[in-house]
Amino acid sequence: MTARPMAAEPNRHRRAVALVFCACLLWSIAGVFTRHVEQAPRWETTFWRSFFCAVAMLVILAVLHRRRAVEEVMRLGRAGLASGALWAVMFTGFMLALTQTSTANTLILTSISPLTASLFAWLLLGERVPGRTWLLIGVAFAGILVMFGGEAGGGRMAGNLIALSVPLAAGLNFVLMRKSGARVNLIPAVLVGGLLSALATLPLAWPFLASPGDLAILALLGALQLALPCALAVVAARSLSPTEVALIGLTECV
Repeated sequence: MTARPMAAEPNRHRRAVALVFCACLLWSIAGVFTRHVEQAPRWETTFWRSFFCAVAMLVILAVLHRRRAVEEVMRLGRAGLASGALWAVMFTGFMLALTQTSTANTLILTSISPLTASLFAWLLLGERVPGRTWLLIGVAFAGILVMFGGEAGGGRMAGNLIALSVPLAAGLNFVLMRKSGARVNLIPAVLVGGLLSALATLPLAWPFLASPGDLAILALLGALQLALPCALAVVAARSLSPTEVALIGLTECV
């Protein structure tokens, strides 16, 4: 009687890993498609991407839950709303950081999400952190201090802090999904994140300049580069540790 559940665990883990890899593949298309946006400036691009993410999530929830879709959103509770707010920070923080600091600094700072996930998993879930991970955390944060110290008067401090908010939000979100994902359906939280991000960027996106072709590309990005992969990541997080999700997520940068 126990052999079947024990055999199911590795299969569940492999499926979760495959889901995160699929999510990373979809996340990675952003650069390819964004290059074809001709008229929409950066903030309008961010707004429409988040808006279409929310629209796509409505469709995904309708397919998954049919008449219970609205009920699933209403059942999110505080954990779901918190996850939605963290998704919104992740959706908007990266673009805001790019306007305030260098692309290199933004990529370096946002790539430490596996380390922040490990740190928050230790603090909030009591998960054991290997010694080598502590070493990497120490090296990463030492590097961040050097980066911030070297640019204290260079006008990029605000951008660096904004960029740092992305891995902090990601680490917290992965931990939240691991802790609450078994009792709360957190897929609707991606919808909340898209709505919050769209509302936050609307004042900066107005007046709209996007062409019909731009809107088609941004609709594709909202659906396939945000909504679908984020929903897959939520499902995978139920069976993976926060550190595993974040580490596999780095393949997006490869």
